[in-house]
Amino acid sequence: MPTPPSPSFRLDDRVVVVTGGYGTLGSGMSRGLLAAGARVVLLGLDADEAQAAAREMDPTGERALGVEANVLEVDALERARDAVLDRFGRVDALVNTAGGNVAGATLAPGDSPFRLDPEAWRGVVDLNLLGTVLPTQTFGEAIAEHVTEPGGGAVVNVSSMTSTRVISRVVGYSTAKAAVDQYTRWMAVDLAKETEGRVRVNAVAPGFFVADQNRDLLLNADGSLTERGADIVAHTPAGRFGEPDEVAGAVVFLCSPAARFITGAVLPIDGGFAAYGGF
Repeated sequence: MPTPPSPSFRLDDRVVVVTGGYGTLGSGMSRGLLAAGARVVLLGLDADEAQAAAREMDPTGERALGVEANVLEVDALERARDAVLDRFGRVDALVNTAGGNVAGATLAPGDSPFRLDPEAWRGVVDLNLLGTVLPTQTFGEAIAEHVTEPGGGAVVNVSSMTSTRVISRVVGYSTAKAAVDQYTRWMAVDLAKETEGRVRVNAVAPGFFVADQNRDLLLNADGSLTERGADIVAHTPAGRFGEPDEVAGAVVFLCSPAARFITGAVLPIDGGFAAYGGF
């Protein structure tokens, strides 16, 4: 009996769109995808920043492209999709990294959850949930039209440990990411049926990574841990915060042919945080 071929983790010549592609986690994912052979589109609010990040990652300009788009504006997303198709002719995968917290949806110490601003609630849910739904609708359709092999198309959403574990103060963000989890599973089922298994939908759920948005919460000015940062590390069996390239590996896998029979999964990238009971 012949030996079956080894699963391929390579993404040679595949086109992957990364929303928020030049942020802390997004840039790590973009670099990982490029290293695996993909042609990568960095999608972001600022055209200059997106293009500069693409040039820095790929000075030749052949395999990385920076494109401006607001993930909450359908017209902007459609223009971005058309620009990608004009340049590369296809889209094979989408990574929905754009998201984040909104200050007004975060409780300050001593604040009551009854006083959270409804507009801030709406803002954080729109950014994380609608900012995943709209790119998926826009680029997912292009993926379905251009991918022919079973499991060859992929959407990877970015969830969070806060979607399943109660993390104090970030109630709006947590709720939005929990919705991303459910949307991931729902779309995985429906797209599998609609595309006869050609397009898969999964998510990664990062634990704690230091980024501009949370740096002051986790680290003091001298680089030492804040009280909150120390508490998080104490509840992370790996004993540290994550590094962006440690999310990138999982994203490359979920976009690759090696994961062609995986859909509807939410993969923790958390150093054991979700597994730890605290004692």
